[in-house]
Amino acid sequence: MSDYRYFQSRAILAPTLKSVEKVNDFVLTIFPGMEKEYLSSDTTCQADENEDVKQEWFTSEFLNDIKCSGLLNHKLTLKPGVAVMLLRNIDQTSGLCNGTRLIVNKLGSNVIGATVVSGRNIGDKVYIPRMNLIPSDSGLPFKFQRRQFSLTVCFAMTINMSQDQSLSHVRLYLPKSMFIYGQLYVALSRVKSRSGLRVLILNEDGNPKSSTTNVVYN
Repeated sequence: MSDYRYFQSRAILAPTLKSVEKVNDFVLTIFPGMEKEYLSSDTTCQADENEDVKQEWFTSEFLNDIKCSGLLNHKLTLKPGVAVMLLRNIDQTSGLCNGTRLIVNKLGSNVIGATVVSGRNIGDKVYIPRMNLIPSDSGLPFKFQRRQFSLTVCFAMTINMSQDQSLSHVRLYLPKSMFIYGQLYVALSRVKSRSGLRVLILNEDGNPKSSTTNVVYN
């Protein structure tokens, strides 16, 4: 599996972020190799002038636990050879854009070495640095900054994130019925041939079943 071309045209697709994280966490545990854990550095922004909020209220543990849409996770666990996806635009001329898929080569302290496996720069060796991110719409009464690698494990990805991918092998994981119009069509159309598609559909009890609902609006 160390050959980046193995992952170049393969992916597991799932409808929700929760189901994607479940698959990725499981695959990472059985993937060979020593893991390395990266923790973010979280700090409140000094420019935040909200007088109702006291900076000393916010411990590192409190900031580390914050999760919201568009925010990188506090903890990132990786292994050499793992498939990852870039979550921010870093260098568009080099093909390092939001949604670019890569294979991890080296796990450094300040940079992560990887090989590009999607887009127009397939095979390129790149280095991913840590980035600072201030969420613009966290729903919190204060601003804070998170410094972390803009990567996530992506053996599995959401169906929406796969829309620009062309894959020869797709494993579609459906722990519940589709709930967005056209989502099933998008998932099935990612694979180049019927022979490259396998689908796992679960019922409410978590047991396999043979059909799912295709959401269509009249």
